[in-house]
Amino acid sequence: MIVEFDPTPEQEQFRAVVRDFAEGEIAPNAAAWDRDHVFPVDAVRAMGKLGLFGLPFPEEYGGGGADYLTYCIAIEEIARADASMAITLEAGVSLGAAPFFYSGTEEQKQEYLVPMIAGEVLGAFGLTEAEAGSDAGATRTRATLDESTSEWVIDGQKTFITNSGTEITKCVTITARTAPNEITNIVVDSGTTGFVVQPPYRKMGWHASDTHELVFDGCRVPEDHVLGVRGEGFKTFLRILDDGRIAIAALALGMASACLDASVAYANQRQAFGGPIGRYQSIAFKCADMAVAVENARNLVYKAAWLREQGRPIREAAAMAKLYASEIAVDATREAVQIHGGYGYIDETLVSRFYRDAKILEIGEGTSEIQRLILARGLGLPVE
Repeated sequence: MIVEFDPTPEQEQFRAVVRDFAEGEIAPNAAAWDRDHVFPVDAVRAMGKLGLFGLPFPEEYGGGGADYLTYCIAIEEIARADASMAITLEAGVSLGAAPFFYSGTEEQKQEYLVPMIAGEVLGAFGLTEAEAGSDAGATRTRATLDESTSEWVIDGQKTFITNSGTEITKCVTITARTAPNEITNIVVDSGTTGFVVQPPYRKMGWHASDTHELVFDGCRVPEDHVLGVRGEGFKTFLRILDDGRIAIAALALGMASACLDASVAYANQRQAFGGPIGRYQSIAFKCADMAVAVENARNLVYKAAWLREQGRPIREAAAMAKLYASEIAVDATREAVQIHGGYGYIDETLVSRFYRDAKILEIGEGTSEIQRLILARGLGLPVE
């Protein structure tokens, strides 16, 4: 059997288009967005017009009908310019739109999925809670069906929810307990009474990404706002997370690749002791190790995307890609700052911003510890 997950010529042409967009529309503004903590709605809409939010979805809903690797390439290229815009794209597709594609009724797809694919609106996925992060099954948010009005009454809170409070956020799909041993996905439209979006977090990085705590206090939504089958919310979000981890790994790959390019360029440009600093092994070997890590990450990410496209199991492949790529991205940003010296510590420097942006990759959508747990269990170890 021939295993082929290298990008096709068409995918490389697409990569060039996205890179040109990222370098022209995102990179020149990323430092200012980061400095001012601005969520750039116009840039997000521009990504929508380019078709990026619809890449992995069928043409019948306005999507691009592309394979998952093409989607990952788009995230990788956006991440080379700005991690905040890359996570906005990843969360908009993998967490916002994908649940509707996987589980929505045709009516829900027309109302929510179609405008999300067009990049006209964003959706969010409310899973994490203050006491239910890695242990997502510990969800405490509750939804009780009021049969007299055919409405769900929701009480609880969600934390660290991406794309949940922008001016173009249409809805948040949340996980809620609808019975003692039952978790269900329910769609809550923005602006619904009893649904409060708290002020944005002040974060270490991802300053141009929209992230909020959400509070539900007697929030009422129609009974038909259940997404998928009642009681299958846990199974649904596990599938969403497996897909999302591949996409997050692609984001990490893009950041690490950009740091490698910046480090090589600076090592050739920066003069010290009568020549470029890249002539010293202490610098050259850092770049060489970074190149090996980037290549390994690319192989893991692209293989995981290929396995998904083949309809093969991806849980362990996604965990490997996410674990390795996120950790080498943190390493690459740290080494890139070291190579740049004092300039690497200046806020406006790309590698400084990337250093702050990278750490969350080891935490969001499943910590590194959770990825190792998944892999250990896959090895047959009785870990808890």
